[in-house]
Amino acid sequence: MRVVLAQPRGFCAGVERAIDIVERALEKYGPPIYVRHEIVHNRHVVERLRAKGAHFVDELDEIPPGSVTIFSAHGVSSAVQDAATERSLPVIDATCPLVSKVHSEGQRYAAQGREIVLVGHAGHPEIEGTMGRIDGKVHLISRAEEVAGLKVSNPHKLAFITQTTLSVDDTKAVIDALRQRFPDIVGPDTKDICYATQNRQRAVRELAQQVDVVLVVGAANSSNSNRLREIAAEQGVKAYLVADADALDPTWVKGAKAVGITAGASAPEELVQNLIARLKQLSEVECEKLPGITENVRFRMPPELAETAG
Repeated sequence: MRVVLAQPRGFCAGVERAIDIVERALEKYGPPIYVRHEIVHNRHVVERLRAKGAHFVDELDEIPPGSVTIFSAHGVSSAVQDAATERSLPVIDATCPLVSKVHSEGQRYAAQGREIVLVGHAGHPEIEGTMGRIDGKVHLISRAEEVAGLKVSNPHKLAFITQTTLSVDDTKAVIDALRQRFPDIVGPDTKDICYATQNRQRAVRELAQQVDVVLVVGAANSSNSNRLREIAAEQGVKAYLVADADALDPTWVKGAKAVGITAGASAPEELVQNLIARLKQLSEVECEKLPGITENVRFRMPPELAETAG
C-alpha cells in the first residue's frame, strides 16, 4: 500500500500559538490555569494540557476569583470579555490573530453604518465570538441559496465577512451570490479564509487526485477538518474523518493501492504517525510525502507572556 502524505497538514501558526500560550502560562503562573472552552478542537491536545494542570470550562462563572483565565483560539464576544473584567479575572487572550482581524473588519464596517453579512456555520465558537464583537445588525448565512432570503434595511449599505475555516470554493459561491444580488456590497473576497486553511485545502485537492482513499485526521467538531474531508470527497474519492488511529475502520482501506493522509489545523503530527503505524499493521506500507508549501508563519505571544518567549 502506498501511503501519501499531504503537505502542508496539521498544526497552523494560530493553533501552535494557542497551545504555547497555555503551556507558557502554566510555567509562569503554575497550575491551575483556566481555559474557556477547548483551546483548540482536538481531544488529544486538550487532554494533554489538562494533565499539565489546565482546567477547561464552559462558562466564566466556573472559574474561581483571581484565577488566570485564557480565551481559546476561536475568540470570544465582547460580553464574555466584559464579564471577565467585571470578575477581575486576569485574562490572556489566545484568539488567533487572523480571527481578530475578522473582528476588526466587522467593527470597521459596522462603524460605517453598514449591516454585516457573516458567512459561517451557526453554533461554531468563532461565529459566536465574531457576532458578539460587532455593534449592529449581523446576518448569518452559510450557503449561496440563503442569499435570496436575506432581508436588509439598505441594500446599498452592506458588508460581508467570513469565518476563517470555511471551504474556499463554497465561500466564493456565497460571495458571488451576494455581489449579484447586492452590487454595492463591500468585503474582503475570500481573504478572510486563513492562509493555513487555504493551503491545506489546496493540498488535499492535489492529494485526492493520486489516491483511492483519503483519511483526514481531525476532530468531529473541527470545522476545517470537516471541510478537508468534503473537498476530498468532491474529487471523487472515498474520504473519511478519523479522530485517531483507533477510529480507523480497516474496511475503509481494504483493497486500496494508495491511501492519502492529511490532518486538520488542530491535529498534532503524532496522530498522523500513529495512523501510519496502524496502517502498517494491516499491510506493507511505502510512505511518501507530496511536495507542497512550507509554512513559516509565526505569531507573537500576548504581552503577558512575551518575556517567556525569549
